Amino acid sequence: MLSTPTYDPLDPATLANPYPVLAAMRASTPVFWHEGMQSWALTRYADCVAVLRDHERFARDRRRAGAVVPEPSLSVQSLDPPEQAPVRSLFMNALRAQDLDGIERRARSLLAARFSRLAELTEFDVMADIAAPLAVAVISDLLGVEEPGVDSFAAVSDAIMRSMDAGLDPATVEPGRVARQELSALVESWFRTSDRPGLQSHVRERADIVSDGDLDVFVRNTARVMFQGGYSTMVAAVGNAVHTLLQEPIALERMRDSAMLGTGVDELVRFDGPVQGTSRIATVPAEISGVTVNAGETVLILFAAANHDPAQFPEPERLLLDRSPNRHLGYGWGTHSCIGTAPAQTALRALVASLLEHPTPLRAAGPPRRRRTATMRVFDLLPATFRR
Repeated sequence: MLSTPTYDPLDPATLANPYPVLAAMRASTPVFWHEGMQSWALTRYADCVAVLRDHERFARDRRRAGAVVPEPSLSVQSLDPPEQAPVRSLFMNALRAQDLDGIERRARSLLAARFSRLAELTEFDVMADIAAPLAVAVISDLLGVEEPGVDSFAAVSDAIMRSMDAGLDPATVEPGRVARQELSALVESWFRTSDRPGLQSHVRERADIVSDGDLDVFVRNTARVMFQGGYSTMVAAVGNAVHTLLQEPIALERMRDSAMLGTGVDELVRFDGPVQGTSRIATVPAEISGVTVNAGETVLILFAAANHDPAQFPEPERLLLDRSPNRHLGYGWGTHSCIGTAPAQTALRALVASLLEHPTPLRAAGPPRRRRTATMRVFDLLPATFRR
C-alpha cells in the first residue's frame, strides 16, 4: 500500500492552513493510504464526486459492510438510497416549507443588536460572541424550538464534534456518546411538548409516512443531527468566513452588490469550508485512479482538497466572489449533503449584510487559534473589534 507519513490533519501547521499539504498530496499521490485513520484518502475532485455518487460500491451505511451501528448513530446521514428516501424527503419537504426569508430577517435583527453591544468593547471573540449565538438562534428558529443556553449547548456540541475524530483520538468516544444521549433527551422533549411552528412540528405532524418502528428512530435521530450538525457547521462556517473577510476586506465591500452576495457566500464556503471530509466503506473491490480498494476498507473523501483542485476550480487559492460554476463540496454532496445547507447559507448572508450595515468595519484584534479537530475546520478563538 502507498503511505504518506507527511499528512497529519492535527499538525499545527496543517490546522492553520491545510491546503498546501493537500495540494502536494494531490500532485504526488492523489489516492493514498493513511495509517492513522486506516483509510484511503482522496484528494481529486473527480474521484471524490465519483465515490459520493456510487452508493452501490461505496456505502455510508456501515451495516452493509457488517458493522454494528449503535442506535443513537442511526439517522438520515447513515442510510443509503433507496432506504434513505422516506426520511430525507420528510425533512427536505419540511425545510422547504419554512420561511427562510423570515429567519434571515430575524437573524439580521439579532446581529444588529449584538453588534451594537460589541461595538462598546475594546475586543471580543467572534466565535463566542457572534458565531455561537447566531447559530443557536437560527437553528432554533428553523426547527421551532426554544433556544437552549448557548454555553451549555456549545459544550455538548463540542464533545460530539470532537468524537468525529475518534479514529485519531479514541479518548473522544465516551464524551461524545454522553453528549449524544444528552442531546437526544432534549430532542425527545421537543417531540413530546413543543407546539411552535417550525420544521420540528412539520416533521412530527407528517412522520406517519415513516411510522415503521425502525424508521421512527431515524426520524428522531435526524432531528438531533440536524440541530447539532446545523449548529456546529454554522459556527465553523461563520468563523471561517469572518476570518477570510478580515484578511480580504475588499471582498466584503464587493458584496454590497446583491448578486455578488449570493455567489460570494458560496465562494467563502469553497475557499475555507467548515467540513473537511466524510467517509464511505467499499462494499466490493473497486479501483480509484489506479489504486485498488478492497471490500471493507474505508475511503476518506477530503472535501478540503477537492474544493481546491485546480482541475475543477481555476485559481483555487484565489477568493473569486463571482466564481461560476461553483459546485463545491463545502456541505457534502447529493443525498448525504448537509440538510442544514440552506439555513447555514441564510446565516452567512445575514452576517455579511449586517457587517456591511454596521457603521464601523470589523477588524482583527489578535492572533486567532484553531480548534484541534480534523473533521470540522473551526476556530477556538477569533479576536476582533469594531473600534477604529
